[in-house]
Amino acid sequence: MDYLAAKNFMLEKLRTELSDKLYYHGLHHTLDVLNVAAELCALMGISAYETMLVKTAVLFHDAGFTQSNVEHERIGCEIAQDCLPPLGYTTHEIARIQGMIMATKIPQSPQNTLEAIICDADLDYLGRSDFYAIGQTLYQELRAFNIVDTIEAWDQIQVRFLENHTFCTPINRARRTPVKEKFLEELRSRVAVG
Repeated sequence: MDYLAAKNFMLEKLRTELSDKLYYHGLHHTLDVLNVAAELCALMGISAYETMLVKTAVLFHDAGFTQSNVEHERIGCEIAQDCLPPLGYTTHEIARIQGMIMATKIPQSPQNTLEAIICDADLDYLGRSDFYAIGQTLYQELRAFNIVDTIEAWDQIQVRFLENHTFCTPINRARRTPVKEKFLEELRSRVAVG
């Protein structure tokens, strides 16, 4: 399994093929998720081999956006299926990677520890100090694709999303949930006033 080749291939693909309207789902998001996933793997004592699988899944989890913003997880799985065998990934490893990619589909549905890690890494910002800054990029992206048109509508979407979201790993439940709950209360207040 040549992780570095997979990483170099996918980072270049994302750098050159993603739409400039993807203010949130850009290369920067994949790199953020990659860093958080590596951190969670280290904190949870995940083996180097399984950490490599998680990191590979992160690289491909939004690759589908190079083709479409609809069903991007399924497309990412197809890209992984095409790209990873020549890089020495086995059928079993690719299936595990695809499971992790599909677990990130909203609503998230992790079935094991590695899937829980990628899910939490993908939405880690919900409980971080950069929540509003990152949320603004998602709002810009949704506006660019005519999915949302006002900040008031966006605030309502965020309230519903935060109310329905739960971190999957014990580490992120402990370190991110209190901050996420604070943001939820702030957004509820804004929605009530608006």
